[in-house]
Amino acid sequence: QAQLVESGGGLVQVGGSLRLSCAVSGINLNFYVMKWFRQAPGKERELVASSTNAPYSSVPWMTNYADSVKGRFTISRDNAKSTVYLQMNSLKEDDTATYYCNAHGMRAAAGRDYWGPGTQVTVSS
Repeated sequence: QAQLVESGGGLVQVGGSLRLSCAVSGINLNFYVMKWFRQAPGKERELVASSTNAPYSSVPWMTNYADSVKGRFTISRDNAKSTVYLQMNSLKEDDTATYYCNAHGMRAAAGRDYWGPGTQVTVSS
């Protein structure tokens, strides 16, 4: 059974940095697009970043970012450790939200979708 667990959230000042981690078990990351979403109080959940791989090949990961985080956030993944990361720099108060890790199946895993419980990020001035 798939399990995703986020960690690394917390309270940080404006301009600071945090690195979120998503530990994944029970699935093969080579068949999943890994994504980070966030949801602030009273707002819809939004896609922050995604990472798509070409499994078992030398093609580098493809990444996409929301306009609001481009140049500040970086998604990365270590398939050997089954972990996905979100490095967040130059944090703003608008980045305050609960951050969720998502595994979206493709190829042999098409149609499968898994979520973590979320980790809270609070950015204060």
